[in-house]
Amino acid sequence: MSLHIRVFNDSGSKHLPQKRIIEIMVNALHREKVKKAEINIIFVNDKQILELNREYLKHDYFTDVIAFDFGEKFIQGEIYISIERAKEQAGEFAVSLTNELSRLSIHGMLHLLGYDDSTEKKRELMHKLETGYISF
Repeated sequence: MSLHIRVFNDSGSKHLPQKRIIEIMVNALHREKVKKAEINIIFVNDKQILELNREYLKHDYFTDVIAFDFGEKFIQGEIYISIERAKEQAGEFAVSLTNELSRLSIHGMLHLLGYDDSTEKKRELMHKLETGYISF
């Protein structure tokens, strides 16, 4: 088994829960029965995620998480998370920043695994999985 999760902080924020997020991601990948994965999680600011959204997805708005799937033979990709969006959403949902960053990391990972949230039913499934995986 080969699970490689790396977290990079390009956001300018300090003291982010990198170790906890790696633990949660590894646990979730085990529970999804993934044997091989290379995933980079990159914390960015709003300006950076807006640039990514415009350039690669042709969307002209802020978002909280973007996942890029590079895998052909195994799970491989990058998950970009806006720290500013995560902080705002943590306040909205009355949860800790660690909780929200964990949820967004899992959300990106689920996209890399092929889950999508294009319908209400699919969004509900992803939300249920996120909740289960961050509360191990």
